[in-house]
Amino acid sequence: MKATAADGTGLPGGVRALVLFDGHCNLCTASVQFIIARDKGCRFHFASLQGSWAARNLPPQWRLRSDQDPASVLLFQDGRFHSHSAAALEIARQLDGCWPLFDLCWLWPAFVRDAIYRWVARHRYRWFGRQASCWLPTPELRARFLD
Repeated sequence: MKATAADGTGLPGGVRALVLFDGHCNLCTASVQFIIARDKGCRFHFASLQGSWAARNLPPQWRLRSDQDPASVLLFQDGRFHSHSAAALEIARQLDGCWPLFDLCWLWPAFVRDAIYRWVARHRYRWFGRQASCWLPTPELRARFLD
């Protein structure tokens, strides 16, 4: 699905790739911290799916609807949303280190990749826990977060 804004990207100036994540999910916030540690070029910016940026800018079909919603991580880049396994693989492709090797997972059919993704996403709170409020970045990381 494409989403555009007046500037053609839907993103604020200087933001090329936006990772939207479930800010209450321990697995999701750990994933954001993992991405930050392996994104030396600062390619990615971040926003919580529960935050004000998502509430103002996300089309309804991309908003987090419930704790069971499998869309726990989205990537908005080049005017397009990537969800489920495609979001995870697109992010991995751009990380420093050996993570682009996950490109091999594109060989699996999307229905298989997404079934695994949805299964983990459905159980993320039970297995990894949840926070009562969204994770807050440190002051030095704050510039990479939209809300």
